[in-house]
Amino acid sequence: MILVEVANTFLVNMGKDFVILLRGEDDKRSLPISIGQLEAQSIAIELNQIPFPRPLTHDLFKTVLLELDCKLIRIEITDLIDETFYAKLIIRKNDRELEIDSRPSDAIALALRFSSPIYVEEKVMDEAGVIITEESTIEEKPAAEEEPAEETELTPLEALQKQLKTAIQEERYEDAARIRDEIDKTARSN
Repeated sequence: MILVEVANTFLVNMGKDFVILLRGEDDKRSLPISIGQLEAQSIAIELNQIPFPRPLTHDLFKTVLLELDCKLIRIEITDLIDETFYAKLIIRKNDRELEIDSRPSDAIALALRFSSPIYVEEKVMDEAGVIITEESTIEEKPAAEEEPAEETELTPLEALQKQLKTAIQEERYEDAARIRDEIDKTARSN
């Protein structure tokens, strides 16, 4: 397991989708996870310590757990199946540890509220981790079974073109259309 922290949250696809980046201290890779708008808002509110007049869902859940004398020990991002990330909450009640299935975005929002560690399974980072340079370009990590390739930096346009090719090969045509639109926008701005 790799201990990670929230490195950044940002908008993609012309402001329609949110991505959270998880990064380990001793690992050059980052794990980008698409999350919903409400979860992104909840995470941003906690990261920035913005006071909110009424409890949000994650605040409410924290209060309920505390009232039940439970503590969130850690969260684990455990799997990536069909482009969907899976996570679990590890909760302690007295001397008993409970594992509860969760969406990663909800698990992260709760981990931040409890100041609990966030872990990612090595196989998940191997499969979906990317290297992000200071220039905000993405380097694809070679697949585990391939010979390690020399790391090459991609421009944002090249990264998008690579994503488009993958989306088409995997017959994810809606994603391909969004990526195509982002390529057009990027090309026009250059």
